[in-house]
Amino acid sequence: MLFGQLAFVMSSCLFMFANCVAGLSDNGEHKSLHEAISKGDRGQMTISRAVHSSVLLPDGRVFITGGFSDGQRGLSESEVFDPRTNSFSSVGKMNARRASHTATLLRDGRVLIAGGYDGDYLDSAEIFDPKTGKFTAAGRMTMPRSGHTAVLLENGKVLLAGGVGRGWTFLPDAELYDPQKNVFESTGSMAFARESHTASLMSDGKVLITGGHRGRRSAITIYSSTEVYDPSTGSFSQTGEMTIRRHKHDAVPLQDGKVLIIGGSDERDSEGTYTSVEAYDPKSGSFRKVGDMKLSRYKLQGASVLLSNGKVLIAGGAARAEIFDPASGEAELFGDPFASAAFFATATLLRDGRVLLLGGYDERIRASSAAHILEP
Repeated sequence: MLFGQLAFVMSSCLFMFANCVAGLSDNGEHKSLHEAISKGDRGQMTISRAVHSSVLLPDGRVFITGGFSDGQRGLSESEVFDPRTNSFSSVGKMNARRASHTATLLRDGRVLIAGGYDGDYLDSAEIFDPKTGKFTAAGRMTMPRSGHTAVLLENGKVLLAGGVGRGWTFLPDAELYDPQKNVFESTGSMAFARESHTASLMSDGKVLITGGHRGRRSAITIYSSTEVYDPSTGSFSQTGEMTIRRHKHDAVPLQDGKVLIIGGSDERDSEGTYTSVEAYDPKSGSFRKVGDMKLSRYKLQGASVLLSNGKVLIAGGAARAEIFDPASGEAELFGDPFASAAFFATATLLRDGRVLLLGGYDERIRASSAAHILEP
């Protein structure tokens, strides 16, 4: 899957990583995962991590990189999961330590890794080539950013939007990465500066941006507003409002062209998490509530996946997975409870239909090396 897309850790934690994060590290270079069972089996990555990225590679493996662990401000360590052997192995280190970055699969099978946080906000980017296992520098972004979104467009370019820059500056700015030229270029700006928002490629090639926030603590503003990016014009335009204000939520494009908006929270953060689910219809430009989850969830961006039957497996943001049916608006809990909540974890749909849930942190902001295979 980021954040791809990928979300930002609570501002107080990112600003003082070493003081508020206690990771649960594993030092082995190679860890095996037991054979999968329908209720979800657990194994371990080579290192604990949260606010990381995971990407399904063309050969069916999953590439995992960055995040935070053990009080570090960012990790450079990377690894791959091989579903044929249910095992993890190290593939070296990025050129920079990164948390709250994005990782996007390009058309040629390489992975663009952009921005993030390592104690400072990064404008660097790099390319991972799974054929060689090497990391090489990419062009500099137009500005440092972390907690942004990244979406591969139909023209092969990557749209990066929003996030936070130096001095806790909330960004409305967006830019495009051109893999042919290996450069980043500015494009239109959003109507609002956004962090903890979502970005989803729709069936018409446009990108839906939803919710998020600007500001911190008592000065925070959470949005119900949404906008659409049109690659043909390089501009954003506002579209319908969500039924409620949301940040730290997730969004999943559906088979019928609609986009499902899942969970999140209000200004109360952990005390104001949502069970509600709504859908955006690009034909009408409007949102409609379609149902409720069994559990309230937030900090789950990139931890929900569309299944082949049209249902959505929601794995992050709580201590148990569930399956939501957009057609009926009904949800059902799936599998056994996890040892703790999986905040800022990642979920990746494997080629065989299984779902790999990785890492995240718990209620005490302790990063995990846990890996769960879910077989819906």
